[in-house]
Amino acid sequence: MIDPTPNEKAAMEAGGHAGGAYIEDLGKSDLAVLSLDEWQALIETIVTGYCDTLRELAATDRDTLDGMAQKVPY
Repeated sequence: MIDPTPNEKAAMEAGGHAGGAYIEDLGKSDLAVLSLDEWQALIETIVTGYCDTLRELAATDRDTLDGMAQKVPY
């Protein structure tokens, strides 16, 4: 990713933490020994953490922008 936005950076961090928690729960630290199912679950966990966080941050941004919009004066 070239020049990630602050939201993208936060989402990457969240996805990384989710992936780390999954690996910790497995009790494995060597990615080379993961089974195919474990590897796919790790990737799904990271991507889901990234996407969920990015959606949450986008909703917050939208609420902030909507709150800044001028209202019709009638």
